[in-house]
Amino acid sequence: FIVLSYQTDEKIYLPVEKIDTLYKYVAGKDGFKPKLSKIGDKTWKKRTEKVKEHVDAFAQELFTLYMEREKIPGYPFAKDTKRQEAFEEKFPYAETDDQILAINEIKSDMEKPYIMERILCGDVGFGKTEVAFRAAFKAMESGKQVVLLAPTTILAKQHYENALKRFAGFDYNIGMLSRLVTKKEQEHILFEVELGEIQLLIGTHRVLSNDIVYNDLGLVMIDEEHRFGVAAKEKLKRFKTEVDVLLISATPIPRTLQMAVTGIREMSLLQTPPHNRYPVQTYVLEQNEHLVRDAIERELARKGQTYYLYNKVQTIETMTSKIQKLLPHASVGFAHGQMPKKQLEDIIGAFVDKKIDVLVSTTIIENGMDIPNANTLIVHDADMLGLAQLYQLRGRVGRSEKIAYSYFMYRPSQLLTEEATKRLQTVQSFTEFGSGYHIAMRDLAIRGAGDVLGRTQSGFINDVGFDLYVDMLQGAIAQQKEPTQTIVTQENNDIEVSLTISTYIPSHYISDESVKIEVYQLLDTIKDMQTVANVRVILTNRFGKIPEEIENLFYVFLLKAIGRKMGVNFIRQLRNKVTIHFTKQLTESLNKIGVQQSLRTKKLNVETKYTIGALQLSITTMRKDTIEWLYEIYQVIELVNSNINQGRHNN
Repeated sequence: FIVLSYQTDEKIYLPVEKIDTLYKYVAGKDGFKPKLSKIGDKTWKKRTEKVKEHVDAFAQELFTLYMEREKIPGYPFAKDTKRQEAFEEKFPYAETDDQILAINEIKSDMEKPYIMERILCGDVGFGKTEVAFRAAFKAMESGKQVVLLAPTTILAKQHYENALKRFAGFDYNIGMLSRLVTKKEQEHILFEVELGEIQLLIGTHRVLSNDIVYNDLGLVMIDEEHRFGVAAKEKLKRFKTEVDVLLISATPIPRTLQMAVTGIREMSLLQTPPHNRYPVQTYVLEQNEHLVRDAIERELARKGQTYYLYNKVQTIETMTSKIQKLLPHASVGFAHGQMPKKQLEDIIGAFVDKKIDVLVSTTIIENGMDIPNANTLIVHDADMLGLAQLYQLRGRVGRSEKIAYSYFMYRPSQLLTEEATKRLQTVQSFTEFGSGYHIAMRDLAIRGAGDVLGRTQSGFINDVGFDLYVDMLQGAIAQQKEPTQTIVTQENNDIEVSLTISTYIPSHYISDESVKIEVYQLLDTIKDMQTVANVRVILTNRFGKIPEEIENLFYVFLLKAIGRKMGVNFIRQLRNKVTIHFTKQLTESLNKIGVQQSLRTKKLNVETKYTIGALQLSITTMRKDTIEWLYEIYQVIELVNSNINQGRHNN
């Protein structure tokens, strides 16, 4: 059971399989403390009804905006050509399943006759760039120009160099605009863009300047949108009403993320790691010169390189000298965004060419540094950085088959704020691949959710908590999309599964109570045998061999899910018999003789009975393995389901 405490210290014991009725409370504003209710008090009911009214009105407003966007005529890009197939076959690696799905989703959106606005979210090194390049190729094959917008000169240059290699041999001209390009070269590029002779333009916010005239722009791809300033974002709004837009991010800002989650924007997720990659070993600890020296020495011993993140331009040279004294035999350099562009480019080039062993740098390395030989990261004053920044910085290492290390350090005398502590704990907890999406969600929980959907929503989020608010909003949006479909709430569509078997997470398997809650919530995602298999793999990889109690839980959650969908009233065990009771409405659509024949054909020893017009099936459990009869219950319900579907088909 999960124990819930109320205002007057009264308690309710909630069976773990009813965890779907619980929501974690995240306030609309960081630090807001909710007031607990009394058992039987009507305050909560009144509060949720008030929020429901607001949510319905807000969903209608959002849906209107969504529909307006779909009315904006867009360019329907052509189906894939032979050249597109040849381009995709030249990709030197095996695509992950997530990549293939994301590519297909984006192409499908591009082929529609209205504007696309999709988010591509995936961890660093998970192949977002290749997905973006395929979308770009599709647009250029239709005779349209493409812009790829990056937040830093380093990332723009990286994208440019990758594009030159990837598009080689396909007769497309690629240009770059950033402060690394001379004024004379920029003028030439602007001229070619206006004539349509450059098909793919890659650059920083320079590509948004008023002096750029595009010949026939069809697709804009924005890498790490949250890192652009207000002025750049205002200019980007214009693109979003004129051409297809693809937003690319490893940790999308919560507002962007939640607009996708609530169904107003489409989102593609890359969560499968490339082959032969290891999670980055992550440590959070006090600053320590001995540790710094040992960590860099260990990296030098395997002929690798190190990033030392120091985010203070004024004293970065002093810090570089300190590290040089610690490691007199190593080559130490420094880089920051206020350097002359030529000097910065030379330093980064020397690091890429392995002429520098340790690069002391500001957060300019956060995006775009793809150096497989650099596999140790040390972050000075890590508590001063945001969660998304910490996660992105860690993504600079571990981009090869070597095991990588990241050390997030804070000053010994520094009293960490609660928020900084949570950020550092989060980045240490989420070391597994595919964490970017979850990091963004945790960032949301840490910072509060008031600005996610606008300030007017903050108070309503405070009333019920962010998770429940979003769930109510999703339901309201679904209702707007399918007005004829009744959205059935959990309260009036729950079923009882009462079996005399052990169903819980043993403490010897998972000791942390908060992690147990997370795992119970994961179990609640079970909908069919495929999701059972998926959850089994996740738990085995993370915690080891699964005990019998959790194997039983798989079936309890599975039976609840399919029973709820099917119209089962209850599944109860009394001594050696399990009874499945279906609703009267469901029974009326059944071919009763057909059910009995199917049971005999499947050799299922099930007793059938009709009580007040409703079907009741009883299964004998004696002398059977627990999992065996749990699977038998599942088979019986699925058999009834197929009988209904067959009846509909015959009608």
